[in-house]
Amino acid sequence: MYLKKRELWGGTAASISGEGPGGDARGPGQAATGLSPETAATVGELVSALDRRRMHREVTLALRSGIRDATADFSFLRLRGLRNLLKSLRSIANSDDAIRAFRYSQALSELQVVPVLFNNSLKQLKNDPIVKLDQIFGVEPMKISSPATDSEVALALRVLEGCCLLHRGSAALAHQHKAVKVLINMLSNRGILEQGACLDALISLMLESSANQLAFEACRGIEKIADLIKDEEVDEGIRLKCGEFLLLLIGHVNGRRDHTPLANIHEDIRQLLGEKCASLIWATCQFGSNLDPEQRQTVLHVHARRVLEALELYY
Repeated sequence: MYLKKRELWGGTAASISGEGPGGDARGPGQAATGLSPETAATVGELVSALDRRRMHREVTLALRSGIRDATADFSFLRLRGLRNLLKSLRSIANSDDAIRAFRYSQALSELQVVPVLFNNSLKQLKNDPIVKLDQIFGVEPMKISSPATDSEVALALRVLEGCCLLHRGSAALAHQHKAVKVLINMLSNRGILEQGACLDALISLMLESSANQLAFEACRGIEKIADLIKDEEVDEGIRLKCGEFLLLLIGHVNGRRDHTPLANIHEDIRQLLGEKCASLIWATCQFGSNLDPEQRQTVLHVHARRVLEALELYY
């Protein structure tokens, strides 16, 4: 489960410092000898502007290509589009300029990724298709789309997670499609592959969105997570994911000074998981922020294992 935007999606984004190889602090224009400082500055600004335009063009083309396939009628085409979108998001996360270009692109309806996910790969999770008589006996043939496979749904959730981590507005877009309700239902009805991706996407939806936190509370999401982590017949990897989810969520709530929609979550966890397990979660949810991403993930996994062991002793 990802901890920070840059930690999961490609490490620390590179900033434009103008340093050349070997720590050379000259700008792009000054690398050419014989230029005055004023000319070098002008050349440097031009090169930077061209680089930004190229970056915007590459991001736009990648999104258009991925979205085109992700809206196809056939699952294998949608899978290809989702893979390309996920690959693009991970590449975008490596550059601050690319992240800015992606955020700008999401203001344009034809480039918005989240609606594509919920209108295609995740659509059948929201409501079953209803076939009407006029579609059966009508002159116009009924449009048929192949159902989403488990792999397609899991990939769509990874793309959703990436969008929310890189762009806060994507979580708001997802709320318009009742994303939290869709994901909560998925935890009960889908397989291991989708459940794991669902938990990661769910935490990315909620961390910076009060609307999604309210939806999580309305869907009794904590109870769903508690039921999964207590059920010994559930895959152990999913139960550990649930423990990580609770640690991240409680850590976020504890770190907020203002009133959050999940202000009563501590009492809910105490009632659902018991005093000992709840106390362990509260005590360990604020783990070292000075650790690198890999160390933080390891510590998170260790704490989740301890939560699971405490729960098994309690029950």
